[in-house]
Amino acid sequence: MGSQVSTEMEAVQVVIVGGGFGGIAAASQLQALNIPFTLVDMKDSFHHNVAALRASVESGFAKKTFISYAVTFKENFRQGLVVEIDLEDQTVLLEGGEALPFSHLILATGSTGLFPGKFNQVSSQQAAIQVYEDLVRQVQRSRSVVVVGGGSAGVEMAAEIKTEYPQKEVTLIHSQIALADKELLPCVRQEAKEILLQKGVNLLLSERVSNLEELSPNEHRECIRVQTDKGTEVATNLVIVCNGIKVNSFAYRSVFAESQLASNGALRVNQYLQVEGCSHIYAIGDCANVKEPKTAYHAGLHANIAVANIINSRKHRPLKAYKPGALTFLLAMGRNDGVGQISGFYVGRLMVRLAKSRDLFVSTSWKTMRQSPP
Repeated sequence: MGSQVSTEMEAVQVVIVGGGFGGIAAASQLQALNIPFTLVDMKDSFHHNVAALRASVESGFAKKTFISYAVTFKENFRQGLVVEIDLEDQTVLLEGGEALPFSHLILATGSTGLFPGKFNQVSSQQAAIQVYEDLVRQVQRSRSVVVVGGGSAGVEMAAEIKTEYPQKEVTLIHSQIALADKELLPCVRQEAKEILLQKGVNLLLSERVSNLEELSPNEHRECIRVQTDKGTEVATNLVIVCNGIKVNSFAYRSVFAESQLASNGALRVNQYLQVEGCSHIYAIGDCANVKEPKTAYHAGLHANIAVANIINSRKHRPLKAYKPGALTFLLAMGRNDGVGQISGFYVGRLMVRLAKSRDLFVSTSWKTMRQSPP
């Protein structure tokens, strides 16, 4: 199968910008099919950021969340920052000057946000691991921790800290009344709240931190005073911010017309995940303007569609449409608890614990990268 496809795809050269969940899924499929490709990322290792929050509290866990690109993709990987995409010449220009030609382009740039939920910087594997180990030490030194932001990341962060260090005082401050993502079933959001309360997390809901710019996130201090717009003041040793996730449009935002970009910077795509007006360019994962929550699971589904359609377009076959389905979303509430929904249906805490919370899908990423975890 692989050799047959490669013969028909001789003129194809795919460049994938971004080595997140969608990027490595696409690269792995192209590699298996012997289709020429180059994967570009500014880090030297894939970051399994689904487990980033546990890596922030459990010493030794971070090394399980960074997986070398070069070991898997060898000469098909380039570490570098994309500074320009030339649509006319069909090349991707890296900061060091290298130009990567493409017949097809897959944009999988993901999203940016604050550490520890996101790690968006040029880095080596060892340096990245050390940054997380340094945060573990900050958490360990702190008697009290404030988590700012009660979306899914904040909920999971508070639960991870309280699970690993039950004696620590953990306060979660959220500007809304309901916790976690608004797309989740109300019963899932309510149960997430109940689990946090059972663990002993203090909840300050419908309050917004008013002095965030004066604080130093991720750094232990003897006394940090966090203030809210309702006049509440919380004294703590450590502040971890879990909000402000944005589409990472840096690589492409100056290239495409305003009509091709959504208001949040995501790329407008058709049902085949092709960027509007560009049949040879695909957007997958967080940077695709698809009406569904941005998850690793969905990014992988997008990758399947993009690769299939690159092949179908060369073989003059009908393209495959992407159809968002009912939401699958699992919240890991520490290694011993969780709640969520699969295909729009509530799933209980035991199932989530077995499916996600214990391992956080780390083993799945090592399998995708065809490497053995440490």
